[in-house]
Amino acid sequence: MNKQSVDPKSMRIKDFCKACDLEVIGGSDLQYITFSSMMVNRPGLMFAGFDAYFGAGRVQLIGNAENYYLRSLGEEERREAVKRLLSRHVPCVIFARGILPDTMFTEEAERYGVPLFSAQSVTTVMSVALSNFLSELLAPEESVHGTLMEITGLGVLITGGSGMGKSETALELINRGHRLVADDAVLVKRVGDKLIGKAPERTKFYMEVRGIGIIDVRRMYGVGAILNSEHIDLVLDLIKWEENMQLDRLGESGMCREILGVRVPKLTLPVMPGRNLAIVAEVAARNFRLQSMGFDALRSMLEGK
Repeated sequence: MNKQSVDPKSMRIKDFCKACDLEVIGGSDLQYITFSSMMVNRPGLMFAGFDAYFGAGRVQLIGNAENYYLRSLGEEERREAVKRLLSRHVPCVIFARGILPDTMFTEEAERYGVPLFSAQSVTTVMSVALSNFLSELLAPEESVHGTLMEITGLGVLITGGSGMGKSETALELINRGHRLVADDAVLVKRVGDKLIGKAPERTKFYMEVRGIGIIDVRRMYGVGAILNSEHIDLVLDLIKWEENMQLDRLGESGMCREILGVRVPKLTLPVMPGRNLAIVAEVAARNFRLQSMGFDALRSMLEGK
């Protein structure tokens, strides 16, 4: 996936500061900042005058090397170097290691409307933290109908048509000590080759149970019953049982569901009267974990082990 082919996203500057442990030190009185690249750039080459491959959409990070280089220049050369960077209208400039820009840098940043931030972290640590933050913020996103649970350490997405019992199954799983991530609607992001699901802010920690209404899982069961987000490792699709239905009875189908271009293993669970889907879901998750570790119950049985 091309890291540059992303949809720009805006967020409040104070939220950006909170997420990345930054402090605003000048440059702009804007309330929002827009990001369009997952990559972080150190502008040493731009300061030196080489701008052939400069990514203006990237967050700019200044550490000791860039700072010492700027301070080695004469006043006019330093101003021209700073203007070369800021005139490209970069999203922001972050000074690592608690470095503070001089008055000239701040004045030019205000002139071009570029926010300036200070971070106490060393430059390499800050670079990794910013890359991780931007990768998640700008990751492709899709809303999926279903319920996302953490079962025995696995992220399990329970899907199926309306009335199949997704929420009731999730409620029983919570009673059995597993954790809820999202009910009814799951916001799924692709970060690298992984899928991460979470709940929309409006429905976070809430569930709809037919006949009862909306319940607050966090208040009812405690914070140990919920998670903010979880990787999606397995899909359990609930379908209505019908006579003569052809189902995989030995676990050999190898079915998958594709979400945002990532294939996720999928199991189909028939819904029938008297069947405890929560227990079946728990067993499915435990068996999938064993298979991921290299154990295959069918092969073991056939080989007589």
